Amino acid sequence: MDDILTTYNLTKEFKHFCAIKNLNIHIKKGDIYGFLGQNGAGKTTTIRMVMELIKPTSGEIELFSEKTSNKNRKVLERIGSMIEYPGFYPNLTAGENLEIHRRMMGVQGKNCIDETLKVVGISDVKNKKVKEFSLGMKQRLGIARSLLHHPEFLILDEPTNGLDPIGIKEIRELIIDLCKKQGITFLISSHILSEVQQMANKIGIIHKGEILEEISYDELQRRNRHYINIKVDNDKKASFVLEEKLGIKDYVIWGKNNFRVYEKLQEISNINKALVSNDLLVDEICLKVDSLEDYFIKLTGGN
Repeated sequence: MDDILTTYNLTKEFKHFCAIKNLNIHIKKGDIYGFLGQNGAGKTTTIRMVMELIKPTSGEIELFSEKTSNKNRKVLERIGSMIEYPGFYPNLTAGENLEIHRRMMGVQGKNCIDETLKVVGISDVKNKKVKEFSLGMKQRLGIARSLLHHPEFLILDEPTNGLDPIGIKEIRELIIDLCKKQGITFLISSHILSEVQQMANKIGIIHKGEILEEISYDELQRRNRHYINIKVDNDKKASFVLEEKLGIKDYVIWGKNNFRVYEKLQEISNINKALVSNDLLVDEICLKVDSLEDYFIKLTGGN
């Protein structure tokens, strides 16, 4: 049984607003599924429905091939989650906070606290009060709490939000490590495209409550096109040279005086020579490839 999470036309309507519209997502065992969308796109609302914190207006959710409408609590016990910012008792230590959660979850044995803190890399601060923690340490402690009962499926809502670059890198490496070494399947919601790109093997793009596309990272790599990136001092004159002098039609203007040329990729030197000989100042000309950010912008029609 490889199906971890499947939704069927999942919809959530509030009083005057439809937050989620006919959402269909598919997560298999072993996936790191990047749930990608801008703030307000519906990521957290979807996660809250999956965790049965709010009820869908219509549609169905299957976890481990069982419909959650069957109210099988055993299914939810196989899931860990960290939704938005993790909350803790600030005047208690990391260990004391996890002990409270251990008892609430009915996890046997206190050894799991030391083991989990070691897994997330903060075993040395077990006896430190949480109010003294940095944001990155709180995120790690939040992940530790979600791992305490050894879940098979872990849902993390914006796990790198507010972290500095070092903290983001550490959380990313932790997620990849947990997937590889412990076989945990992940649903990672994020609006940080570069982070999703570096850890997810499957991506679902949500925009205004609708899934625009689900795509494997390998397929995304195949779809993204190579191009010649050109920065000049005059886009109108450059357009004339590209079209009339060089016969190039497959290009886009990407910001002021910036071009992406998708043909004649082997002729960078000739293109550069033609631009310069027509009195254009070429600030940059190089071969690049579309990123996930480029793909997302094209898909959502954003700027």
